[in-house]
Amino acid sequence: MLNKYIDYMKMVANYKQVVTLMHWDLKTKTPENGANDMAEALTYFSTKLFELTTSDEYEKLIDELLLEENYKELPDYWQESVKKTKENITKNKRIPVDFYNEFVKACTLSEIAWEKAKRNDDYSIYEPHLQKMIDMVKQKAKYEEPNKEVYDTLLDTYEEGITAEDIDKAFNAVKEAVVPLIEEIKSRPAFDRDLLKAYYDIDEQKHLQDFLLKYIGFDFKSGATGVSEHPFTLNLTNKDVRVTNHYRSDEGIDAIFSAIHEGGHGIFEQNVEDKYRYTESEGIEYLGLHESQSRFYENILGRRKAFWEPIYEEVQNICKGFKNIDLDTFVAAINDVRPSYIRTQADEVTYCLHIILRYELEREIFVNGATAKELPELWRKKSKELLGIVPETDALGVLQDMHWSDGSFGYFPTYLLGSIYDGMILEKVEEDLGNVDDILRKGEILKITKWLNEHIHQFGGRYNSKKVLKRLGYDEIETKQIIKYFYDKHHKE
Repeated sequence: MLNKYIDYMKMVANYKQVVTLMHWDLKTKTPENGANDMAEALTYFSTKLFELTTSDEYEKLIDELLLEENYKELPDYWQESVKKTKENITKNKRIPVDFYNEFVKACTLSEIAWEKAKRNDDYSIYEPHLQKMIDMVKQKAKYEEPNKEVYDTLLDTYEEGITAEDIDKAFNAVKEAVVPLIEEIKSRPAFDRDLLKAYYDIDEQKHLQDFLLKYIGFDFKSGATGVSEHPFTLNLTNKDVRVTNHYRSDEGIDAIFSAIHEGGHGIFEQNVEDKYRYTESEGIEYLGLHESQSRFYENILGRRKAFWEPIYEEVQNICKGFKNIDLDTFVAAINDVRPSYIRTQADEVTYCLHIILRYELEREIFVNGATAKELPELWRKKSKELLGIVPETDALGVLQDMHWSDGSFGYFPTYLLGSIYDGMILEKVEEDLGNVDDILRKGEILKITKWLNEHIHQFGGRYNSKKVLKRLGYDEIETKQIIKYFYDKHHKE
């Protein structure tokens, strides 16, 4: 019976690979005039995949495996997978196929509209698509969990086991700590961004990205890179993980940290144990956990001077734009804490408020009924309230992120949850390996990558974030570690 199930899961996996490849192509290679045709094809294959994973045949296989005489013969990770599959199929079968077909097509067209709107700084192109996504996401959530609040369903989609109560408690603690810290920092002289002015050759930046990815442990035999409007990571399997980046010739630091961030995602995906292939654990659905890995590399490690000391000369050799920027200036630049408009360019402290802004706007949408038409002004008000700045254009405000364009409401909180988890993970890394700065200064970052492989990555999606933290010795989500990290680094007596 297990072999029949595995054969079916292989068929599902083949369709998933087709859909993932089409997403990759749509974001990286598809010409503008071909986007609608690609959207049609993507809708077709996504719907076929949905039908496979909600079919009566599939459910029958699952039910037979759940019979006691069959279930007790399964390895524990297969038992977990079968239970999870049953939960998913029960939820997904509530969604009408016709609705799902329309939803996939609407997502794809919305993503295309968002990209065009951002490029032209014209929210009107995107607004009707965004409103449709809001309406359809609400309907989809109601199909999936008819007796649950819509926003709780959305949060559970991206970080199962974490409640709005958990998020409110953690986010409020972080906000109370970082707002006065930011005010303190703002009273100091600002970093002179003119010190970074240079021409950063795009090809050299791509070479530098590859160097940094390899340095932190990304395996190019199981990975590839591309270029997109918004950096992202996709995995076909643990043997084929794709990351993208976005480059500008007048700015070189953003692409560096996008590379390290996406590399953290990619390393996680590449190091899932092979035995989880075709199980529910193969995919990592706990995105707070996923973001903890990308942000651990990007911030906890990548913004330390010790990270760059062994390699900065090579960075300058690869990308000539950094030749006249000494290490101390570079480190000051990457740790400059200042409110700014763009989330992906934000420092590690104000980034927390960027996520809280989006979380509070999502609550406005799904709890208080805010519409797409209202969002640009709501964004400006929240930005003023939290960051003290008001974006002059929608490209600097509500248009800056791609996530809402594909219906990923409930995703944004996982970024800050990831940072919160990182404080706890750092504490455990240093308990086991010693001072992180000493390790990095010796160029031994792969020791840290190996620790993450062994304690987190190898298990893939087998354990949700709370269970991972429990395995590391934490009974609950704690914010004191990340707050201590921020204050130790940025507070001046």
